[in-house]
Amino acid sequence: MNKNNKVLALKYRPQIFDDLIGQEVLAETILNSIKSNKVPNAYLFTGIRGVGKTTTARIVAKSLNCLNGIEKLCKDNFCKNCEAISNSSHIDVLEMDAASKTGVDDVRDLIEFSRYGPTSSKYKIFIIDEVHMLSKQAFNALLKTLEEPPEYLKFIFATTEIKKIPITVVSRCQRFDLSRIKSSELLDFIKQIKDKENGKATDKALQLIVKISEGSVRDALSLLDRALISLDGKKELDLEAAQKIFGYFDKSQLINIFNFILKGDEDKVIESYRKIYDQGIEPKIFLNDFLEILYYFKNINSLTLESTNFSLNEDEFDQIKQMANRIDSKVLILFWQFTIQALNELDIVSNQHLSIEMFLLRLIHLESLKPKNENRSDNDLINVKKNDIHEQTSSQIANKGTINQIKNVSQEKKIKPEPNLGSKASYKVDIKSFNELVEFCYHKKEMQLKYELEKNVNLVKFEKGRMEISFNDNLDKDFVKNLSSKLAEWTDQRWIISFSKNLGEVSIKDKEKNNRKELTEKTKKSYLYENVLKYFPDAELIDVKPLIEDDDL
Repeated sequence: MNKNNKVLALKYRPQIFDDLIGQEVLAETILNSIKSNKVPNAYLFTGIRGVGKTTTARIVAKSLNCLNGIEKLCKDNFCKNCEAISNSSHIDVLEMDAASKTGVDDVRDLIEFSRYGPTSSKYKIFIIDEVHMLSKQAFNALLKTLEEPPEYLKFIFATTEIKKIPITVVSRCQRFDLSRIKSSELLDFIKQIKDKENGKATDKALQLIVKISEGSVRDALSLLDRALISLDGKKELDLEAAQKIFGYFDKSQLINIFNFILKGDEDKVIESYRKIYDQGIEPKIFLNDFLEILYYFKNINSLTLESTNFSLNEDEFDQIKQMANRIDSKVLILFWQFTIQALNELDIVSNQHLSIEMFLLRLIHLESLKPKNENRSDNDLINVKKNDIHEQTSSQIANKGTINQIKNVSQEKKIKPEPNLGSKASYKVDIKSFNELVEFCYHKKEMQLKYELEKNVNLVKFEKGRMEISFNDNLDKDFVKNLSSKLAEWTDQRWIISFSKNLGEVSIKDKEKNNRKELTEKTKKSYLYENVLKYFPDAELIDVKPLIEDDDL
């Protein structure tokens, strides 16, 4: 195949260590080990897609078997061995794809083949790509040969998922972690490729390619290849064209939407989003980019323009920095949670476009917006508790700015005030019942104890200073010790916790489960449910929740 007809990722695949980008330490280490004749039995290369794992494996194979020796490695005119290894046709260098040959029989054939020495080179080398795909039995079959192979045999493994490889295999290899390629290095590299291909592209378009590739050279070259062939040879690839090709949009549009949300301008928010949607942007990409903008707003003071991986230009960076100082972190965290929830809901709704619009409107009404650090009045606090969507006009919201979190009605529960504990010197609490104990664990943020009490403990008897319980097999072994210690600390007296042979009461969680089941069964017999079945005979009642009265909020 003519080299000029190859895709860029193959055409410009590194052939020697000097061609690798971003892996200088790895290249120097391997070359030094070969020069000093301290070659390990097996190499293990791990890293994300497209950073050069398999490519490095072939370069190592060339370095070991080059006819010119390690001191005069082929660079331009390849020797017979180096040429054959580059074309994957060398008889002593076997490349195996573990994704398609995962079984123990494949590995046994490999080991059987390894009994014979190399025919035309110094080493017989087995390159196994995606080695984590091998079965457990296949790995076990490799162990002995890996630890004590013949002098002429070397293994080179490549994987994207190092955690799936047994530690017994990893410990027998010399491991190298190939890092993501830095954005600046990758940008310089694709600029050189663009010039070699006589392509025309602006720096901002190339920066978008670098951002999308996420540190993968292969991805960057594939995107560049796609971009260059998408346009007429006489046209220059600019940022706008690149965004259309790859389905991305200008971050300044997101910043404007965010600004309109904070001002409460519903019309502007929807109008801005529809412009983005009309560009062909997928709703999931929009939400992921919205998350990215939220991250920048939250952490902009600890970031530099370079660390944003070309996601922002200088104007956008400065704009976010100015706006971030006027926004409370609680608002950003709340927005983040609702965006994650919206992402999960996308697969449920049939029209994702409408779902995004409602998501943006909900963000506007999530807040009873007030300027940062301004204290609320008592009436404001009452209103926040009572309303999931605080009914204010756009102009009112714009005047008040952003800031405190409002809870969803489904999340809002009647919270009992924590007992007044007084000063540390008079620290003493009177716990009179099992339910009070569970509630107090919640207020003291002892969630592990609260979980054990609710889930794994059955109360037999409770009185002051003494508690008798039964338990199930899931109870934490340190439960009694931890609870006794906390009770002594909270009540200033020693508690006796004893185990009983009696079953005791049903656990709190089981009670809730039984109550929910009874409520569901009761609802199924109701007139309302029978009417629903008339119109929707395939309907099934999954769960029932009691209505929350306003007075309980």
